[in-house]
Amino acid sequence: MTAASVNRVTMLIPDFPFAYDEWLRHPAGLGAVPEYRHGTPVAVIGGGMSGMTAAYELMRLGLRPVVYEAEQLGGRMRSVPFPENPDYVAEMGAMRFPAAATTLFHYIDTLGLDTRPFPNPMAACTPATLVNLEGRSHWARSGADLPDEFQEVADAWAKALQDRAELFTMQDAIRQRDIPTLKAVWNQLVRQYDDQSFYGFLATSPAFASFRHREIFGQVGFGTGGWDTDFPNSIVEILRVVYTDADDEQMIIVGGSQQLPNGLWTHRPDSIAHWPAGTSLSDLHGGQPKPAAVRIRREADGYAIEDANGHVQRYPAVVFSPHVWALLNHVDSDPDLLPQELWTAVERTHYMGSSKLFVLTDRPFWLDADPSTGRRTMGMTLTDRMPRSVYLFDSGPDEPGVMCLSYTWNDDSLKFATLSAEQRLELLLSKLDKIYPDVDIRSHIISAPLTITWETEPRFMGAFKSNLPGHYRYQRRLFSHFMQGGLAERHRGFFLCGDDISWTAGFAEGAVTTALNAVWGVVDHLGGRTHPDNPGPGDVFHEIAPVELGE
Repeated sequence: MTAASVNRVTMLIPDFPFAYDEWLRHPAGLGAVPEYRHGTPVAVIGGGMSGMTAAYELMRLGLRPVVYEAEQLGGRMRSVPFPENPDYVAEMGAMRFPAAATTLFHYIDTLGLDTRPFPNPMAACTPATLVNLEGRSHWARSGADLPDEFQEVADAWAKALQDRAELFTMQDAIRQRDIPTLKAVWNQLVRQYDDQSFYGFLATSPAFASFRHREIFGQVGFGTGGWDTDFPNSIVEILRVVYTDADDEQMIIVGGSQQLPNGLWTHRPDSIAHWPAGTSLSDLHGGQPKPAAVRIRREADGYAIEDANGHVQRYPAVVFSPHVWALLNHVDSDPDLLPQELWTAVERTHYMGSSKLFVLTDRPFWLDADPSTGRRTMGMTLTDRMPRSVYLFDSGPDEPGVMCLSYTWNDDSLKFATLSAEQRLELLLSKLDKIYPDVDIRSHIISAPLTITWETEPRFMGAFKSNLPGHYRYQRRLFSHFMQGGLAERHRGFFLCGDDISWTAGFAEGAVTTALNAVWGVVDHLGGRTHPDNPGPGDVFHEIAPVELGE
């Protein structure tokens, strides 16, 4: 345990509390493959954060990653420039990253990307927050500014977490990286709560005996905003987020999150095996990834992959990082890619939907003082109306501003799915007019709306995985797939990664850590090993493995 790992809550996930950040920092590196394997091609399907992490580290180990990408590098790290002013972007997917995501920040720091605090509701960096429920508005800089019933709800949540989920014990164990305590407590909680939904946990908590309190909590939540669209999901999904401070102290990447996967594509690492100093992934690909992988077949000595142009190439190992549903409908997949129990887990994977709409404004007019009240003209907004969440981004008083006029999930997202971008904008402006009747938002908009609904994006079919009650066993199968020693020979060499596979749905940290699992798996599959002073996730898997629940 390093000094940097003590007394800080990080995304050390209790299911498998492996210190990926320490593994990355260790001077011994992530391992080595035999010299005769140097230059060996390894297919990496998907150029999102997980695929780019895997490709980057495989290249550093002296292998030749071959990246297949159906659309554009970045995946759900999609920063779309406004055509009216390309210096400003709309973050269509990932846009806020917890400081606790120390493995992800290893790569942010490697690329020297700038970050700043994200303007979440009532965050220190947020000038004003407006909570609008049932037609009534409440302005706040902190929770203390809200009516008493909101504080009662916050207290009820804190009490439920402590009394029923041992919040203090778990967070202290994470700070100290006390693995025995972490595993002992968490394994029991998984056994207790795997079959319970988030709402069921609240409804059976004495602190939430009041339906009114549950209703307010569902509309507003605490930390990053509303929670009710998560109510059907497994409570263990929510506990992981809370324990690891993933919903607190979040950061934005200045200039757009897509810089991170794009940066790994062009970065020239200081330390690299086999390849000439200064080699990048882009160099190995002639500047462009291969087109979409459309067919994967298992062969006697590896895998044959056909791309969208009809070109077939063979590999001894494959890393697959897109949403796992793509194996069911976008890729002609050999049944021998996975054992049947893994195919069942793929079929049962559940995705959250999400919609966003952004506009560019002439300036951050929301910072203007209202002459009648002295308050800001607008604030970060949480509401039970259709917009649900409004986020405001400024780059200075004389610069254009970016407004995320709506950020919604699941059923709230589906309300937008059949509407055009223009229809969505008109609808949102009409709803916001009821909340801010004296603010002419339209007069400040200088762009066409940029919008997305992830469940209707063909290559994604949803924003991210989020388990339903009873899904823990499926998640364990997917996460543990990189440990292939017990698999039949025909099932070895194909590695899943991405936040689908991780324990932290929707967080780039999980995309990165499962990519590192896949890297360990590829190295092991090709006869390599880690340094004895820096064991990898597979070397210690059986010591800290996720708990197995009976079938």
